[in-house]
Amino acid sequence: MAETFRNELALVTGGAVRLGREIALALAREGYAVALHYHSSAGEAEKTAREIDKLGVPVYLIQADLREPDQIKACFARISTLPQPMTVLVNSASVMPHGDLRTMQVTEWDDTLALNLRAPWLCAQAAAELMQGRDGAIINLSDSGARKTWTGFPTYTISKAGLEVLTRLLARSLAPKISVNAVAPGLILPSDGTSADDWQRLVQRSPVKRQGTPHDVVQAVIFLIKNRYITGETLVVDGGYQLI
Repeated sequence: MAETFRNELALVTGGAVRLGREIALALAREGYAVALHYHSSAGEAEKTAREIDKLGVPVYLIQADLREPDQIKACFARISTLPQPMTVLVNSASVMPHGDLRTMQVTEWDDTLALNLRAPWLCAQAAAELMQGRDGAIINLSDSGARKTWTGFPTYTISKAGLEVLTRLLARSLAPKISVNAVAPGLILPSDGTSADDWQRLVQRSPVKRQGTPHDVVQAVIFLIKNRYITGETLVVDGGYQLI
């Protein structure tokens, strides 16, 4: 069950599936009401919402295509009407498409950066308005690949590198009341299209010789939310994968 209900709200974008889901559940266990954002994963969102409801805290489903600025505005307009004040934003929604810089179309570039980089900026901007006068925390989900030259995932890598720069800039801009940090997971969950053999080869290259778990990432997120003396940092949770 949840900790004592805080009467505070946390928004998790992309909260229906994968790491977003685990973070949303963890925040509910910490006693936060949860605004659970999703785009097209309605069934998964409803399932996650039922799990959060069982923890004894309020949960609100928020549907929006975060590539569309008007839908982001509508999302936060609804959040502003909720009874709990918003104090936490976790920008988890993202896509990881294959691509090749030599042949990529402009639309492919724009689509990825709109969700992975522009949306976290717009969400942080809107969240800061709702957090005025309160202590708040914003966590951006990056990737240890932000430090790699993954030529097969160029827009993803560029967007996550940009997200880490955005994190530092927001940390300065929104201080002192709002802390802004990033968590950069490594080999936690395989991306769509990654074969079991390829995944194991990656895992065996890492210094710790094992994949991480969603709990490893969740612990990092909760730590950064609780420790408000840390801001502008990216906490890498990758078993040393960035070292190779």
